[in-house]
Amino acid sequence: MIDPEIAALVDLSRPPLTPDGIAERRATGRVVTDAELTRDGTVTFEESDADGVPVLVLRPAGSSQGQPVLHLHGGGMVAGTRRSDLHVLAEWVSELGVVLISPEYRLAPEHPHPAPVQDCYRTLTWMERNGLTSPVVAGTSAGGGLAAAVTLMARDYGGPAIRGQLLMCPMLDDRCETPSSHQFLAGTTWVRTSNLTGWTALLGDARGGPDVSQFAAPARAADLSGLPPTYVDVGSVDVFRDEAVDYAARIWRAGGDAELHVWPGGCHGFDQLAPEAALSRRARAARIEWLRRRAG
Repeated sequence: MIDPEIAALVDLSRPPLTPDGIAERRATGRVVTDAELTRDGTVTFEESDADGVPVLVLRPAGSSQGQPVLHLHGGGMVAGTRRSDLHVLAEWVSELGVVLISPEYRLAPEHPHPAPVQDCYRTLTWMERNGLTSPVVAGTSAGGGLAAAVTLMARDYGGPAIRGQLLMCPMLDDRCETPSSHQFLAGTTWVRTSNLTGWTALLGDARGGPDVSQFAAPARAADLSGLPPTYVDVGSVDVFRDEAVDYAARIWRAGGDAELHVWPGGCHGFDQLAPEAALSRRARAARIEWLRRRAG
């Protein structure tokens, strides 16, 4: 059951995402304003170009330095922009002094795998060449899956070095076979139909088949050893719940460092959709504390 406070604040009647609804979903996405980015003047931002990938760079006001964070936005692989999610996540910059880089990666179905993850990895290498070294790689939903994929790429390609990965309600498994993937068919913010739409847009007929790369669906990785410290969180009322929990457990089994939170009553994206709810504040505070340790 969704937390009652969040249920009262979030529109749970929105129909599932279908291929025919992708254009509308893009057109009606939340627009993050300049005022939300600057957080009462405590944050500055600028547009830049990361080897052909448009990026938004947020810095603490009055400072050009800080622990870099590469954040990859959500949107089910088919929607979202470099501003998406930052109405909440800009607080990382104002509270912790990090430098946050948010790329506008190409979207499916016009740009299927590997285009989105290539854009994200290209941004990571651009950051290294420009002095933004050893970042935390973070992502929300589809961006959480991309963050996990970029971290696997950095491990397997010999860099750039990553200080940690922060995976928020991550979209990790194209097979959509877990109990939670079948459990939530209606009445929440991201349901099975929407999930199948996003994965099929990214992978086409390959979705769920034997030949999907770990860089498209990180749950496919046979080996999760050698990864940096990892933070995974997800709501209990989320199609991604079980794949997120399994990803953290597999990191532990491989000898790695993972911190896992399953927020009771949290629907998909609850902290973005109802940021002032008590559960959302708890989730954000736990992430900020983990980031504080990584940025120290």
